[in-house]
Amino acid sequence: MNYVQTYHIGDYQHTRAETATAIAPTVGRVRRLDAKNQRRKRSAERQTEIRTDSHVANGFLRCRFLPKLKTEQSVQACRKTAKTERDFYQSLSELAEHYRIEPMPTKDFGFPYNIALAMWDVETQLKRSHVNWDSFHLIQDSRKTFFVSEERYNTGTTLYYIPVVPLFQMLKDPKRKKNAQLLISVCSYLYHIADIPYYRQEDSYLYWMYEMHKEWVEQNDETEDTEIYMREFGIAEHVGDRIEQKLFNRINLTVFEQRLSQFESHNTFDQECFRIACNAFALYSEYPTASIFRNAPIPDDAPDDGDYSNETIGMEKYISFIADTNGWLYESLSDSINNEFNEYGGVQEPTIRKSFDGSNIAESNLGFENRLFALLDDLCTLLYDYKTTRT
Repeated sequence: MNYVQTYHIGDYQHTRAETATAIAPTVGRVRRLDAKNQRRKRSAERQTEIRTDSHVANGFLRCRFLPKLKTEQSVQACRKTAKTERDFYQSLSELAEHYRIEPMPTKDFGFPYNIALAMWDVETQLKRSHVNWDSFHLIQDSRKTFFVSEERYNTGTTLYYIPVVPLFQMLKDPKRKKNAQLLISVCSYLYHIADIPYYRQEDSYLYWMYEMHKEWVEQNDETEDTEIYMREFGIAEHVGDRIEQKLFNRINLTVFEQRLSQFESHNTFDQECFRIACNAFALYSEYPTASIFRNAPIPDDAPDDGDYSNETIGMEKYISFIADTNGWLYESLSDSINNEFNEYGGVQEPTIRKSFDGSNIAESNLGFENRLFALLDDLCTLLYDYKTTRT
């Protein structure tokens, strides 16, 4: 091993060169040597090696260091970490039991990697096994650390508008009168029990949308289309009032099961009407008081700075009975609604939050919402198809 001797710059002093007595002349050109250099013979005697003491190499291993003194702050941090881990795994156990999943063992991994790995594993399993599971949060307050899970029905930015004009036309059709009566019972259940807003009620969102568009037509200069537009408003109001009178009569709920038992299917349309009615009656029987808004999240207060872009679209705005989903009036309404909704930051959807903090966990779920929204989708499609095939 070669060792380099170190000199300290501060102790080193330059040796002054002797002053020359004469100046050597400048060499004008490179001169060739007259003879080769004579190499000096190597001495057989080797230079004495310089070595450090043999004990130096193992000096580090032979040293002893005193243990690092734990301060009170570090002790408290360790205790806090231990409590966080203990609370975390207790809450994780409750969550796993509730959702019937088997978390992977992560306790042997160091903190906080063990917690991050466990959360990733649980999220992966819940996404795969629970259709309504949306997210969870790890909450740490002054007392403990625990999970808060969120289940949500994803509406997919769909307008659940049930048209009543096709139902009115079906009542006037002798071949479809039995179908219409069966669907009247379905809509009566949605009106009274599921609490679907009706567009002729003044506290509904669509009522004011219709009024606003009617004022626009009346205030604009009259054109050749004004009479057509006003006729559509008249139909929407007249048919809406007539159908609401029928839906308001609770006799439709009383004879719901009887109408189902007496209904006969002769074609595909009849079969579809019967299937929808059966699904509605099953919901009515299993959830006799459940409203579609039973799990609607409470909307946040309006921001103080006047910025409403982060507000959410309320459920009452995209779920409702409507006059029709065809024609100029609906196209005008839908354009205004879409323009308004584009200004919002999110959509209010049925949501359930569950805290796994040692308290009792409610056995609530979104099973009712899953079936009710599917029913609305099927009913809207049926009425729309009836109207388009008839016209």
